[in-house]
Amino acid sequence: MTRLLFWIALVILVVMAVRSKLRAALERAQGQGAGAAPAGADATAWSRVEDKSEPMLCCARCGVYFPASEAVRSEGRDYCSPAHAQLETR
Repeated sequence: MTRLLFWIALVILVVMAVRSKLRAALERAQGQGAGAAPAGADATAWSRVEDKSEPMLCCARCGVYFPASEAVRSEGRDYCSPAHAQLETR
């Protein structure tokens, strides 16, 4: 009977440890998604990385997202390449 109680207690402890680790990982992931710096990262370095980001645009032809600096504009619409811009103007 003592062995059975030992194994039950061991299983409960393992389950509690796994749940604790999963909960901590989930909270850490939610914090990073909101723009917080990752654990162990310098906050000023992280903000510099965010400042270098640029908006993404959607190609009017194929729907692919691409950086705004690479946009090909034609007739007021954004395209990912000159070929797609030419296909739409035909």
